[in-house]
Amino acid sequence: MKDLSEIRQEIDQIDQKMVALFQERQKLVNEVAEYKLSTAKPVLDVKREQEKLAALTSLAEDAFSKKSIYGLFSQIMALSRMRQYQLLAQRGSVSGSEFAVQEQLAGAGSRIVYQGVEGAYSQMAMQAFFGDAANAFHVETWREAMECIRGGRADFAVLPIENSSAGIVSENYDLLVEYDHFIVGEQTIKVEHALLGLPGTELEELTCVYSHPQALMQCAEFLEAHKDWERISTPNTAMSTRKVAADGKRNQAAIANPVTAKLYNLAVLKEAINDSSENSTRFLIICKQRIRVPGAGKISICFEIPHESGSLYRILSHFIYNDLNLNKIESRPMKDKCFEYRFFVDFEGNLSDPNVQNALRGVKEEALGLRILGNYKTGSEEA
Repeated sequence: MKDLSEIRQEIDQIDQKMVALFQERQKLVNEVAEYKLSTAKPVLDVKREQEKLAALTSLAEDAFSKKSIYGLFSQIMALSRMRQYQLLAQRGSVSGSEFAVQEQLAGAGSRIVYQGVEGAYSQMAMQAFFGDAANAFHVETWREAMECIRGGRADFAVLPIENSSAGIVSENYDLLVEYDHFIVGEQTIKVEHALLGLPGTELEELTCVYSHPQALMQCAEFLEAHKDWERISTPNTAMSTRKVAADGKRNQAAIANPVTAKLYNLAVLKEAINDSSENSTRFLIICKQRIRVPGAGKISICFEIPHESGSLYRILSHFIYNDLNLNKIESRPMKDKCFEYRFFVDFEGNLSDPNVQNALRGVKEEALGLRILGNYKTGSEEA
C-alpha cells in the first residue's frame, strides 16, 4: 500500500496538469466568444452541451465516475459560458442601462399613495421615507395604489412586501409582475402591535378581534391564550381600529399600532402583544419611471426558467461567479402554468457595476424571461 503522502503527491501532479489544461481551454473559450460576437450566435447551446456531456460520460468506467464526470464538465461548461458572457458584456449592450440616474426621487409636488387609512403602518413607512409633510393620500387596496400610478394620479406608491416573522405579502409580489412599475426605494418599519378597544373595556368582555391577516399571525401566541375570540381579517390594521371605534361595541377589539388608539379615541387594552419584539415590516417604494439614485446598492429582479433539473442552479451560478451577494430568493406560482414558478431575487449591487452587468447578461441569456424590478437604496425606521 502506498504511503498517504506519496498518494497526495501524485494527486498534486495530476491537479497541476488539470490546471494547465483548464487555462488552455479558457483561451479557446475567448476565441469562441469572439466568434459568437461576430456571428450574433447565443452563448448557450443546450443541444451541443447535452451531446458533449453524453460523449464524455460514455467514457466512464462505472456509475459513480459517470455521475462525477457529468457534474465536473457541467461546471466547466458553466464557467466557460460565464467567461463568454463577461467578454460579450464588455462589447455589447448592458442590462439595466435603461434605468436613468436621478439625484432626488421626489420633488415638491410629488403625490404619494398608500393603502389603508390614517395610522396605518403604510402611512408610517411613507412618512419615514418622504417626510411628514409629503403630499399623500390613501386607498383601500394595494391594487388601487398600483392603478393610481398607472393612471397618473400618484407618482409613488408604498406597498408592504414582507414581515420578518409572518413572511412575504404574496399578493404584492404578483402585482410587481402584473404592473409595469419599478422599485425605487424601500423602508423598514418596526412593528409594535397592541390590543385596542373602547375605554374601560375588560378582556373578559371581548368576543372578537379585528386586524390584518399578517398582524393576526404576528400575534398568534397572545391569541392562542384567547381561543374563544373570533378572529376577523381586515385590509389594514388601522382600518380595524376605525371599525371598532365606529361600531362602539365593548365586545370588539383591534390589533394595531398603539399610535392609532389616539387617532380613533380608543384605549390600549394590552401592550406589546406581537410574538417577537424584533418584528419589522419592509415596504417598497414604487413608481412608473425606470430611475435609480446615485449609490443605489440593492437590486431586485424576477425571472422564469425552464422546468428541468439544474436550471435554477445554472441561473444562480451567475451571481456566485460574479461575487454578488444574494439577500433573498422567493418563488411564486405562475398562473398560466401548472406547478411552474417565477423566481424573485434581491442582491447587493449597482447597475453600473461590471460584475452586476455580467451576471444580468448571463441570466438574461439563460432564463426564459428576465425583468429588472429596480435598483435602490434601503432604509429603516425604528418607530
